[in-house]
Amino acid sequence: MHQSGNASIRGLSVVSNKVVWASGSNGTIFRTTNGGLSFQVIRPNGYEKRDFRDVEAFDSLTAIVMAIDTPAVILKTMDGGQSWKKVFEDNRPGMFLDAMDFNGSSGVVVGDPIDGKMFRAYTFDQGESWTIDEDAPQLNAGEAFFASSGSNVKLMSSSARTYKKMKAGDKGFFVSGGMRSRVFLGNQSYNIPLQQGKNSTGANGFAIEPKSKYGFICGGDFTDPKRSDSTMVLFQIKKKKVDFSFPATMPSGYKSAVAFVNDYVWLSCGTSGVDISTDNGKNWKKISDTPFHVCNAIYESGKVWLAGPKGGIATVIINR
Repeated sequence: MHQSGNASIRGLSVVSNKVVWASGSNGTIFRTTNGGLSFQVIRPNGYEKRDFRDVEAFDSLTAIVMAIDTPAVILKTMDGGQSWKKVFEDNRPGMFLDAMDFNGSSGVVVGDPIDGKMFRAYTFDQGESWTIDEDAPQLNAGEAFFASSGSNVKLMSSSARTYKKMKAGDKGFFVSGGMRSRVFLGNQSYNIPLQQGKNSTGANGFAIEPKSKYGFICGGDFTDPKRSDSTMVLFQIKKKKVDFSFPATMPSGYKSAVAFVNDYVWLSCGTSGVDISTDNGKNWKKISDTPFHVCNAIYESGKVWLAGPKGGIATVIINR
């Protein structure tokens, strides 16, 4: 495991087997172009005290990082982190960005509610400019989004060039947490049967298999990481509706991220450790007590990247 400094890493973007970007606290960004043999540590000037909770990379040179609040800022580099430009800033009270996702040049960022409504903004030019969605849905009291792993939102389609032309189902798949935990798909929302009812409970992240038909949502209670009931749920998308079911054996506790690896293999991580399923999520088994915040994999590569506390970045190789 690579370990550098005291940054808590929650952003992770795996571009290829060689190129990986990660981001975290203390204004820290990590970049490797040789599959993790060495990492470049980057701290954008003027942002050394910021918390970069998510990063989305396009290649070895181009990436976007998100600083959560005070003010909420999004930065972009096109030269491998040598220079950065600010492409988004919001100084409003209560602004707190949680996660981003890109599909081609189109992207979305989601944040905690402003005036009771989900905050989300879209870009259609690889993050150069952002448009705030004034028609975002209302959230319940105590319902918000977690900035735990940058994996609670996915842009389902990049076919539209402008937000107004996007079909409802293309606008994104979002999972909320807190006092209430829901899936938002297009213009519909669905209650998630995970732990909820506290500010620390609910969905933290999810992953979808390549055909976007089903996946897993993970979460629990981050203040009670050993509690293992209702920490993982299978979701299936059927005609733009979402159905849920539970695994036969739950993961070992609170989980903040889950990754689809290959065939029937899934991996999940959190402060409770790392769990694996080799039967398409029906049963989960702990394989490590080491805490990680986020995991990511390239389909069929067999290599899973994990990142977490104290600048820790690790890989797991899954043999087929």
